[in-house]
Amino acid sequence: MAVQDISYVELFTQDKISAVDYFVTAMGFTRVADSVEVDRSSVLLRQGGVQLVVTSGRGIWRFLDTYGDGIADIGMTCDDVAATEAAAVAAGAGPVMTVRGNTVVPGFGGVTHTLHRQADEPSAVPPPGRNWVPTPDGPAGAEGHIELLDHVAVCVEGGRLGEYADYYRDAFGFSRYSSEYVDTGGQAMDSIVVRSASERVTFTLVAPDPGKDGGQLDAFLERNGGPGVQHLAFLVRDIITAVRDCRERGVEFLTTPASYYDALADRLQEGPFTLGDLRQAHVLADHDEWGQLLQLFSRSPYERNTLFYELIQRLGSRGFGSSNIRALYEAVQRDRLSAG
Repeated sequence: MAVQDISYVELFTQDKISAVDYFVTAMGFTRVADSVEVDRSSVLLRQGGVQLVVTSGRGIWRFLDTYGDGIADIGMTCDDVAATEAAAVAAGAGPVMTVRGNTVVPGFGGVTHTLHRQADEPSAVPPPGRNWVPTPDGPAGAEGHIELLDHVAVCVEGGRLGEYADYYRDAFGFSRYSSEYVDTGGQAMDSIVVRSASERVTFTLVAPDPGKDGGQLDAFLERNGGPGVQHLAFLVRDIITAVRDCRERGVEFLTTPASYYDALADRLQEGPFTLGDLRQAHVLADHDEWGQLLQLFSRSPYERNTLFYELIQRLGSRGFGSSNIRALYEAVQRDRLSAG
């Protein structure tokens, strides 16, 4: 019943043309195929080991009305689809559906998981059940920097974090990798990281502390109409170059407070980048017992200001930037207040 890989992530959007242009022009994805159905149409994008499906049409209006532009489905491969379906039902999943001949089980909020049999290269196999038409060769796109989908950050309701972690354990064979409580003074959050036994699927579950100000997490839950994917974290091989190129092509990143780098100077480990490199690019840096982690978060390109993206580089680190949360909270909160 164990989940092995994420085969694709599907974004529902009101404006497919704009969304595809963002991923291709600004983030370096390649358009590889198109699919047209009765009530929707989709574009398949690839970069490194990541597959994104961008979908629009009248068949997804109910999702868009409730949640706005956001991740609607995370396809996952598993060693036994029937056993995984049975485990999900036993774990308390809502109604299981069959869509395009595939088993679809509930995840969180409006997000579902389409289950597939494991393939040798799941990120190179188009999502099954659709009539994919290869995109004719066009001009070369922007250089891509993304290698993998490092993790999916999921925001859920305060007080229910453990329920979701248990669900992913019992339904999909995930285990708790780490947990943390962070109180920045003005805002507080809980987090649990769950990971598949293969270590190739990682969900970072975050929730506001119901007894304190949840800040940006409360704001996300309100704007998103409930739980949902807060951000996708893309692993890159050179974050400074990736940030520079993406910024030049139109990706807007959050601005890191100058005070962050004053404090970072005392704890920055030796690595390929200097403090000046990080400061100029606004990149955050963290370290754990295994190594360093470098990360930066984009602004949301969508109307409801919910889903955003992260670029992350690991220099041995296995963590998720816990000591950077205060800087992230400050940046997101500042961005939220400036946007009204």
